[in-house]
Amino acid sequence: MKRVFIVAVALCFSMSATISCKEAANKAKDATEEAEKSLEEAGDDMKEAANDAMDAVKEAGEDAKEAGEQALDSIKKAGEDAMDKAKEMGEDAKDAVKETADDLKKAVDELDH
Repeated sequence: MKRVFIVAVALCFSMSATISCKEAANKAKDATEEAEKSLEEAGDDMKEAANDAMDAVKEAGEDAKEAGEQALDSIKKAGEDAMDKAKEMGEDAKDAVKETADDLKKAVDELDH
């Protein structure tokens, strides 16, 4: 009877250890699955963040290109305006010189008479 009792106690300890190992294995498996899921989500988040960064860089490049084109247009217009003003001033100077020459010619003609 004593032997049966010892065998029964040993069998209980053995079953208890087996159950504990099985529970530990299940917990480890659950933790591994959770870690895998977290890594997948982190990977997806990183991929999305990289795509967002690429989009932002692309948009910034387009904005810079547009700003450059606007600056070029402004410089071109300023150059055209400066050329128009220079032509106008040249015409005014030409008219002033012609007028002065005419006045001098009149003055010379009056002196000759």
